[in-house]
Amino acid sequence: MKAAAALLLVGMLILWAELPTGSAWSCPPVRFTCALHNPPNQCFVDRHCPRGKKCCRTFCGRKCISKPPAIPV
Repeated sequence: MKAAAALLLVGMLILWAELPTGSAWSCPPVRFTCALHNPPNQCFVDRHCPRGKKCCRTFCGRKCISKPPAIPV
């Protein structure tokens, strides 16, 4: 019985880790990179950022950024 409960718990943790963050936008492309060999990172995954922000690669390191404004057509 304990093994079944442990297996169920592990399965639930795996499913929870793979759930989408709920943000439908993607990070903007980076055209240039900085010359630092190891640029400082403010985050590594979206969960390290406040709600509504994503962890994106930027000019120099990864940072939490807000959704870019929509471009009017």
